[in-house]
Amino acid sequence: MRKKELEMALQRIPPFEDPDPSLEQYPTPAPIAADIIYRAYSAGDITGMKVMDLGCGTGVFCIGAALMGAGMSVGYDISQKALGIARKAADELGADVELRLSDVRDVSEGADTVLMNPPFGSQKRNADRPFLDKALESAEKVYSIHMAGTLEFVKGYAEEKDRRVTDCRLYKYVIPHTFSFHTKAKQTVEIVSVVIE
Repeated sequence: MRKKELEMALQRIPPFEDPDPSLEQYPTPAPIAADIIYRAYSAGDITGMKVMDLGCGTGVFCIGAALMGAGMSVGYDISQKALGIARKAADELGADVELRLSDVRDVSEGADTVLMNPPFGSQKRNADRPFLDKALESAEKVYSIHMAGTLEFVKGYAEEKDRRVTDCRLYKYVIPHTFSFHTKAKQTVEIVSVVIE
């Protein structure tokens, strides 16, 4: 599957219904998700591998990994509603994924690769740390999205765990008016996708 075909498939995944601001439930845009998944695929981190999506939401990364030939693709989320949307989308796209209801801190299995878009910590400071901790504990390769302004923190945090950021890519992320506290119709922020080894 080519990257554009992957992007088109991911665009068919519905967004959150009635998203929860405390969980920072924002969808990962299909072009960004497709680019990250394709980078992982090109690096040999998807095909035949066990891939986990921590905080999978409606399933963009675990579904995308399955479509790109993951040997096993598992998505974890704390929201049953989000997992229901992910299950339906995976079935409609013919993606073989396992979806599990769990707090990320309670995940006990490992994987070859983690793909994730953890909370940015806008509503709860350091909300991304349990995700980073679990990803670094669980897999040799981690692809993760963060606010661009936190890149140096993420690099330092990885180094504290004897890991390192080996690649990063900046994106413009358009956040639509989703919650009552949003004052603009949409806001564009800069995010960074990192690869941690």
